[in-house]
Amino acid sequence: MKRESNKPIEGGGRGAHSGKGGGGRRAGLVIVDKPSGFTSHDVVAKMRGMARTRRVGHAGTLDPMATGVLVLGIERATKLLGHLALTEKEYVGTIRLGQTTVTDDAEGEITASKPAHGLAREDIDAGVAELSGAIMQVPSKVSAIKINGKRSYSRVREGEDVEIPARPVTVSSFVVHSAHETEAEDGTPVTDLLVSVECSSGTYIRALARDLGAGLGVGGHLTALRRTRVGPYKLDRARTLEQLQAAVDDTEGEGLPVMPLGDAAAAAFTRWDVAEPQARLLLNGARIPMPRFEGNGPVAAFGPDGRFLALVENQGGKAKSLAVFAV
Repeated sequence: MKRESNKPIEGGGRGAHSGKGGGGRRAGLVIVDKPSGFTSHDVVAKMRGMARTRRVGHAGTLDPMATGVLVLGIERATKLLGHLALTEKEYVGTIRLGQTTVTDDAEGEITASKPAHGLAREDIDAGVAELSGAIMQVPSKVSAIKINGKRSYSRVREGEDVEIPARPVTVSSFVVHSAHETEAEDGTPVTDLLVSVECSSGTYIRALARDLGAGLGVGGHLTALRRTRVGPYKLDRARTLEQLQAAVDDTEGEGLPVMPLGDAAAAAFTRWDVAEPQARLLLNGARIPMPRFEGNGPVAAFGPDGRFLALVENQGGKAKSLAVFAV
């Protein structure tokens, strides 16, 4: 598995500080269609070059093998990322039944093979049902989860036998769209499942593949994965790295396509419009009376001029600021 890297990769065209005809330093989100073979940190490094700033972060990693929606924050928008990372995500992928790997996906060495032709569809669906809803999931040993301050994948690479405790996740939807019997490269009869998953943050799709195969008695791993949504941000808003670089290099264009902070917040959180006196109090750290909104998540407060002020939460009927964005 490719090692994560924070090393910046320089890029961007002329006028990158201007916000037009280059990268710019506008605060906001960039929705990237991550290519296979790149770590999330690789993409962050690319964006640092395009936007000409080190203040770039992401709202939840994607494994190097996976493609699709990766939400990046630039400048002040990095303060949004921790809250966006908690939102629901959607994926489409392929699960291979009949083979187990050390990483639970196609990047790892095959550790066991068992013929997986002739599986009854009702047995597959029953296995999927067992992995749906509120479940306890053990993440892959080769994951970025920290154990006593050290990444699990680093411990595995060093030969440690890692045990990761199960943790609660929610799989809102786990659907098998097709099942195709085929033969693996080593000749093992396998069955490939085309699946879609909607789940909470922190859910490992490769762990679902592993556990589905284990439940069916044949083993399983993930062979392809594409993230199609993070919260409200879908693939139709995503751009490839090549498209983003072309926008940066176009001296006659608008530069890097950045979603403004206010638009990003309004799309992801409940909106609360406050009057000018309330806005001033919020920006000064005062806890003002706050109405009850549906749900328990953060609320985006906007001033009377439409300016995005802060993310707040209701604490005893008063607004507690989680992050202030107005300057």
